[in-house]
Amino acid sequence: MSILEDARAVVAEGPVCDPCLGRCFADRSFGLTNRERGRALRTAVALDEDDPFEEPGDCWVCEGYSAEFGTWADRITEELAGTEFASYQVGTKTPPLVAENESLLRESAGLAEDAGESFKSEFNREVGKRVGKKTGADVDFERPDVLAVIDLAEDTVDVQVNAAFVYGRYRKLARGIPQTEWPCGECGGYGLRGDEVCPTCKGTGYQYPLSVEQLTAPVVEDAMDGEDSKFHGAGREDIDALMLGTGRPFVVEVERPKKRFPDVEELESEINEFAGGKAEVEGLRLASYEMVERVKEHDADKTYRAEVEFDAPVTGDELADALAELEDTTIEQRTPERVSHRRADKVRERRVLEISGDVEDETHATVEVLGEGGLYIKELVSGDNGRTNPSLAGILDTGAVVTALDVVSVEGTDEPFERDEFFLDA
Repeated sequence: MSILEDARAVVAEGPVCDPCLGRCFADRSFGLTNRERGRALRTAVALDEDDPFEEPGDCWVCEGYSAEFGTWADRITEELAGTEFASYQVGTKTPPLVAENESLLRESAGLAEDAGESFKSEFNREVGKRVGKKTGADVDFERPDVLAVIDLAEDTVDVQVNAAFVYGRYRKLARGIPQTEWPCGECGGYGLRGDEVCPTCKGTGYQYPLSVEQLTAPVVEDAMDGEDSKFHGAGREDIDALMLGTGRPFVVEVERPKKRFPDVEELESEINEFAGGKAEVEGLRLASYEMVERVKEHDADKTYRAEVEFDAPVTGDELADALAELEDTTIEQRTPERVSHRRADKVRERRVLEISGDVEDETHATVEVLGEGGLYIKELVSGDNGRTNPSLAGILDTGAVVTALDVVSVEGTDEPFERDEFFLDA
């Protein structure tokens, strides 16, 4: 049958509004909205039958919802007032009766069940176009800044504001600070044991009073007017280790931000002032959500500087020979005793890429190690009661411990992170 004959069959099932009529033929006519298409087909049917053109009455298919695109766009825009966003998406929950009516219309008119376009698809598009025009934002079907879901049956709009992300690198300049918040193990982070203040954390709820997360993320969260935040680091250093050099990559994820585009240079200064010399950040940039996965999966080589104390005197030549034996060597490390309570007990293989050192006096030395990501430096030195082989202590045949540890650099901080495709300010 021709499109005119099919349109005549649909009109005969009236009253059917122009959008619902045009929607039946969206795959057979292009360059028009469904409303324009429906009006043109209705006119063609009237002319073909030499009948006067008649406006349709109340549409039994969409029950009048097709006349409300602008109304719902206004409601979404009102819901988003005060929220910054550059991209959006609109979704619609179609009333069951409207979906049934669509199927019945096509069946009664002799059209295929999937002919044209669905009511849901048109509603999303038409409301979405109006939202974009009102806000200047771009539609994004993959990861929009905001998602508005219309429930026609319930007469509601549910707005979801997706997280925003800030990337940077941090240096930790004080010892005894973990990377992320560390709740008290005795009270579970509540600060209380029963009805009394927890004696371990003294009511703070934290095993350690400060963390890099607590020195950085709250400032970002406040600047973005968010409701919560999470800190993601590219690996982590020991609590008693400093993080120096160019710093360690991290991402702060801010939940439900109202301000999505802070001035990153100003934000960097605010964080560094807030951290009070215990930590500092640099290279802040607004990032995409993919950056979190890249940071968390990054297993970079790292350079460490360790202050080492020996149980027995060690000469410069003995140290040099021992370090030469460790350089470019694969180390087998069973999960260290100090972290075995929270990590799987297994043997890992990591390489010592470069290692050098100098004797300070007969029982003290400074050792610098470039190792593969995941190499435990303290255990490389001590041997960890035989759990790490080979080790500096084992080769020298004397006890050895790290008394101070610094991460001098995280290799490859420019790649794979600092590529324009993962940033919003590129």
